[in-house]
Amino acid sequence: MQTSIIDRVVQQLEDMPQHLQWQVLEFAQPLIQPAPKGTPGSQLLRFAGSIPRDDLTLMSQAIEQDCGQVDLDEW
Repeated sequence: MQTSIIDRVVQQLEDMPQHLQWQVLEFAQPLIQPAPKGTPGSQLLRFAGSIPRDDLTLMSQAIEQDCGQVDLDEW
């Protein structure tokens, strides 16, 4: 008979020191929280067109110039 995932996790936890058990618990707790709800697009439509076209052009140019470039010395 196959061991269930829960049984396997419990077995692993029992072999871990307590500080690692706490890390597992801290990792697992957010996984059972419901996903945050976003704002429907229909509620955002009122903002459409609120950024001036010149600003959009500047943003687009900055993205094209700077995105995709890697600074190997940064890390």
